[in-house]
Amino acid sequence: MGKIETFSPFCQLSKAGRQLLEEGMISRHCPSSAPLLFKGQRTSGAYFVLEGRLRVFSMAPNGTEATLYFIEPGETCVFALNSLFNDLLYPAWVQAVEETSLALIPGTTYRQLFAVEPVIRDLTVKTLSTLVFRLMAELEVVHAYKLNQRLANLMLVHASAAGELRMTQQQMAFHLGTTREVIARLIRDFVAGGLIETRRGVTLIRDSKGLISLAPAN
Repeated sequence: MGKIETFSPFCQLSKAGRQLLEEGMISRHCPSSAPLLFKGQRTSGAYFVLEGRLRVFSMAPNGTEATLYFIEPGETCVFALNSLFNDLLYPAWVQAVEETSLALIPGTTYRQLFAVEPVIRDLTVKTLSTLVFRLMAELEVVHAYKLNQRLANLMLVHASAAGELRMTQQQMAFHLGTTREVIARLIRDFVAGGLIETRRGVTLIRDSKGLISLAPAN
């Protein structure tokens, strides 16, 4: 399991800051697909990913999900920070994408660190500003591009170096805010066009250039 002290800015804390962190921090392990936070839940602290990956998503009344952003190793959840500092309930849902190790810094501890450690203040401001740009970019993609283009981009971004995407059609639908039936139809089109091959539990990219030609330009 990774240690939070190895990640910036925690490796730059003062001696008193490190002691405060060690006394208050709680380690947590989440198995793959495990729920972590629910909409309307009170946030108990700041969550930092040490290993694995978290998915933050919204959910429509009909149950359709749409990914808002991912939290990678060394990153924290900006919604949790916002809820923590403004005494708000959590506005979305969070689940582990894979086996994930977390460091939970209780709210009182994080506020104390924020008050005395400049690197924690810088982290907080940077995290908030970074998410604004991520969400704006995602909104631009949602409004400017067709679903087949967004699906092509999803496959390219989440496939391994060997071109393998281990994601179910339902998971793809959740990420893109649509239904499994729509994704299944688009995948049949991709297969017919020679762009991908589907096997049990895995999608293989056969024509990455063809997918790139469909995907939104960065």
